[in-house]
Amino acid sequence: MLKAMGQVLFSSGLQNPKFTAAEKQGQDYEIRTYHATKWVSTTLKGMQMDPALSAGFRRLFSYIQGNNKNKVKVEMTAPVSGRVDPGAGPACESQFTVSFYIPEEHQENPPEPSDPEVFVEHRKEFTAYVRTYGGFSNENTKQQELLKLLESLQRDGVPYIDHPYYVCGYDSPFKLTNRRNEVWVLKKEQE
Repeated sequence: MLKAMGQVLFSSGLQNPKFTAAEKQGQDYEIRTYHATKWVSTTLKGMQMDPALSAGFRRLFSYIQGNNKNKVKVEMTAPVSGRVDPGAGPACESQFTVSFYIPEEHQENPPEPSDPEVFVEHRKEFTAYVRTYGGFSNENTKQQELLKLLESLQRDGVPYIDHPYYVCGYDSPFKLTNRRNEVWVLKKEQE
């Protein structure tokens, strides 16, 4: 418990999903190809991103604290990813899928969730354009950073998928400096 709390408080030394960075990077974003991996996830609908991401985080934190069929504690990892499937219009609910990367030691056989709203997600290999930014992030900041990334991709004429997109946080709310956040936009594969 103390180790888990320490990792949540300081968020250093956490396992991250493996990726290969492309040689040619944009001037203000990275191109990463993430390997096929398993994540533990939960999906919520809502009008606002931050409350949905917080509720999803709490569900997944319960899972890693042992609320799973094996009653196994699972190490905290980074990032906490939030997949955003925007609603059809401004007054429509969006769908948010919050995910924790499953650590290497559980990748082959992740503990089965006991909460029916939590599931193990098998992510295939994917390539994302990634914009990294610091500080405390909120819904407004995430939207601004997403727009900056989309403007950069349009400027560079690279093929991308505008939704869903991902918002990722690497740090606990208790970490005050050197914070790391990202927005990911998926690369559109050529036909």
